Amino acid sequence: MSGHGAAGKLAEAGNSRFLRLVAMISTVSGWVAASMILSAVLITCQMIFVRYVLNQSTIWQTEAVVYLVIAATMLGLPYVQRLRGHVNVDLIPLALKGRARLILSLCTMGLGIAVVSLMLFYGFEYWYEAFSRNWRSDTVWGVRLWIPYLALPLGFSLFLLQMVADFYAVIAGYEAPFGLEDEE
Repeated sequence: MSGHGAAGKLAEAGNSRFLRLVAMISTVSGWVAASMILSAVLITCQMIFVRYVLNQSTIWQTEAVVYLVIAATMLGLPYVQRLRGHVNVDLIPLALKGRARLILSLCTMGLGIAVVSLMLFYGFEYWYEAFSRNWRSDTVWGVRLWIPYLALPLGFSLFLLQMVADFYAVIAGYEAPFGLEDEE
């Protein structure tokens, strides 16, 4: 159903300062996520060179790459939401018109906000436990786990912020429900 929905279309900000600010934060978060992916690739190349060319052991590289990729995934959530890049099945929204489409959109976004809020709560709880108990990884590197776990509450917070902005954009009329305009 490509071409019908809002996939790949930037979230509308209109003249709303709040929506523009959230769009900017989501974009910066996307750039940070992209730089983390690039860093993970470079570290992987360095690890291959150290292991197979210099014939030395690696200590921190594998763990760092795993943490960077997970953090990039979490911090990339708001940017992907802003781009409308998450998986989207628009069969029912396409069949609905007007008020019914709006109600379905608000219910769907409300449910999404509730789920992400729950993930944020448990992500924060997990991060705080690692921080307060000074957890460390069981590797030679022994990284303090609160550092990589910080990606959970931070990523879900930014994702929630973008979802709330999307909800507001639909309610305020900056954006059509599901990005679908009614045909006249």
